[in-house]
Amino acid sequence: MKEYLINLLSKVPYGNYVQNKYILAVLVLIIFAILAKLLVFVYKKYLQRFAKKTKTEVDDLILERTRSPLFYIILVYGLKLSLSFLEAGQIVDNIGNSLLALVFLFMILRVFDIIIESWGNSFAKKTKTNLDDILLPLFHKTIRVIFSIIALMWILKIWSINIGPYLAGVGISGLVLGLALQDSLKNVFGGVSLILDKTFRVGDKIKIDSGDIGEVHDIGLRSTKIRTYDNEIIVVPNGNLANSKIQNFTKPSSKIRVTVEFGTDYGSDIKEVQKIVMKTITGLKDILEDPLPVVQFTEMGDFALNFKARFWVSNWKNSYGKQLEATELIYNALNKAKIGIPFPTSTVYLKK
Repeated sequence: MKEYLINLLSKVPYGNYVQNKYILAVLVLIIFAILAKLLVFVYKKYLQRFAKKTKTEVDDLILERTRSPLFYIILVYGLKLSLSFLEAGQIVDNIGNSLLALVFLFMILRVFDIIIESWGNSFAKKTKTNLDDILLPLFHKTIRVIFSIIALMWILKIWSINIGPYLAGVGISGLVLGLALQDSLKNVFGGVSLILDKTFRVGDKIKIDSGDIGEVHDIGLRSTKIRTYDNEIIVVPNGNLANSKIQNFTKPSSKIRVTVEFGTDYGSDIKEVQKIVMKTITGLKDILEDPLPVVQFTEMGDFALNFKARFWVSNWKNSYGKQLEATELIYNALNKAKIGIPFPTSTVYLKK
């Protein structure tokens, strides 16, 4: 490239001035600055106008985010070439090559970011999950770490630094670090598996192994936050959740069955009790007619005839309120019909 420019510039008028290395260096820098400006002009005038006609926005974003890095690549290469005419030395040449490598990798990283965002957003729209909020930041961080390692290796090679001994040390350090971060990595991969398996989403009502019940408030990379009905936040590591039993009240649908248990005195008319309670619960507002409510005689207990009144509501968020309302109405209805509601009693016989 250097010899080609010298031959090219020597053929123009006043080409004898090219023999001066300072003039030659300035001319080369000016030529590459013009080329960089010309590239920006072509991007704006033709390429971006053509990209706007396509259906996808990916090409628009790629052209927009790679325009500046390409401009600086050409400019830095021109500066590197002009300095080579001045015989600035190997150190200056290495600095120029390092800058070129960094700008080039930065441009490629921008392209990868666009591809990941485009793929992630389109995939998230199809699955209706918060995949873009959870996985995309992880992908972005992973890509950045990979490119940072590549940049470091490339620059070390430019400066002729033997990285073999360092790699051995990095391997030992990586083993120690991996053992130290074992739990953290377990939680990160547990969070990814929870999202991919669609175990739950933000806003779902779940019950975990510890017996705690609440709504999923946030799903992070390391932990999941559950808001209880006392407005408390429970933070559970994703690794534990991924390996435990989770009861999701919103699947397969948001409708849920409500059960009210009650008992009556022995000797009560079972059919009469069922008729009274059935009339009571069917009079509730906002309950489903399909499946139909039922009142079941379930057990002859130690001191009561036990029943269960069951009905369905369309959304689990209304279940607790309806359960309280039904319990109160059933008690009032039985009390009004003079049907006894027993309580635990004990009979003690004294031996004379």
